[in-house]
Amino acid sequence: MGHVYFVRHGQTVWNVENKICGATDIELTELGHQQAVDTGKRILEEGIRADEILYSPLVRAAETARHISEMTGIPARMEPRLKEQNFGKWESTPRDGREFQKAKADFCCRYGGGESMLQLAQRIYNLLDELREESEEKTYILVAHNGISRVVHSYFYEMTNEEYAAFGVENCAVLRYDFGDTHV
Repeated sequence: MGHVYFVRHGQTVWNVENKICGATDIELTELGHQQAVDTGKRILEEGIRADEILYSPLVRAAETARHISEMTGIPARMEPRLKEQNFGKWESTPRDGREFQKAKADFCCRYGGGESMLQLAQRIYNLLDELREESEEKTYILVAHNGISRVVHSYFYEMTNEEYAAFGVENCAVLRYDFGDTHV
């Protein structure tokens, strides 16, 4: 049974300011860079083995992946499907804003020019289906975003809409998902 690891990028200024980053390209803070280096060290210490790191094209994930790759020696390549969801008119607004939280409950909503949860799930599920087919031969570390973490988690575990909306991971958390746990 194969598996993948998921790592959320390091801290950004907008994380600190409680703003929605979405598809906006926001840099890591100094702490975010250090979190990524520490994550690479932790991956080595825990004996996590992977053939390749796949990362989002957004700078916060790309830099996190670069640090992890430098620490572990695991090769890394950009995977465009790991880009964070485009939250349209809500980008740069407070993450806990009442109107945004209400909009998140509608999985078909495109956030005024963004991307719906359904569109996001399609591209992430397609990627995970491909990785599942390769999982007997290769193990991947996916470096991406909080929104992507929700979709990845929902691929492996049943979730209610409320659980999905509330799900999140800390910056540079490392999660393991086993393909034998999928409900597909």
